[in-house]
Amino acid sequence: MKPLQNICVFCGCSDRIQEPYLQAARKMGRAIADRGFTIIYGGGRTGLMGALADSALEHGSKVIGVLPETFNTPVLAHENLSELHIVNTMHERKAKMIDLSDAFIALPGGFGTLEELLEILTWAQIGLHTNPVGILNTNAYFDSLLVLIEHARSQGFIYDEHRSLLINGSDPYDLLDQITSYHPPANLDRWVNRER
Repeated sequence: MKPLQNICVFCGCSDRIQEPYLQAARKMGRAIADRGFTIIYGGGRTGLMGALADSALEHGSKVIGVLPETFNTPVLAHENLSELHIVNTMHERKAKMIDLSDAFIALPGGFGTLEELLEILTWAQIGLHTNPVGILNTNAYFDSLLVLIEHARSQGFIYDEHRSLLINGSDPYDLLDQITSYHPPANLDRWVNRER
């Protein structure tokens, strides 16, 4: 694994998010700044995206946004980032974010956040990367997803070792500790070569 420097954060950008989620995003931004990491994220100024970025910047972190041209508007785009990359499509956005990152964290979010999280987990499952993937499980937000993942495992749709691909924490500092000490599980290649 390459040294950990850039952490990609997937998170929601809704304007209707309850305050405990915003507080957790701010704490995540501060924790990443305190550890000296750079944030890679979707470039937005609203919801958890904005709370995360503002807190990280306030505490001295470098924050790099990747935003599709469609969302490059005054109401959506964060204007005070360390860097902002404008791309053409959502696919290009995700590819750029992944290319820049050494680890991935999902905060609570909607369809987009869940899609990003599950894709990066799938890439780990099939060996396209060995980087840590974590969730900040604020207010037990991801508990139902964890139950679904365990159900998929119990029904044979994923292997036992895939459970440890997803790091789960409710405190940002604890989650970062787990991410920095992560080692990929053994036997991941058997998903591709079908060894039992």
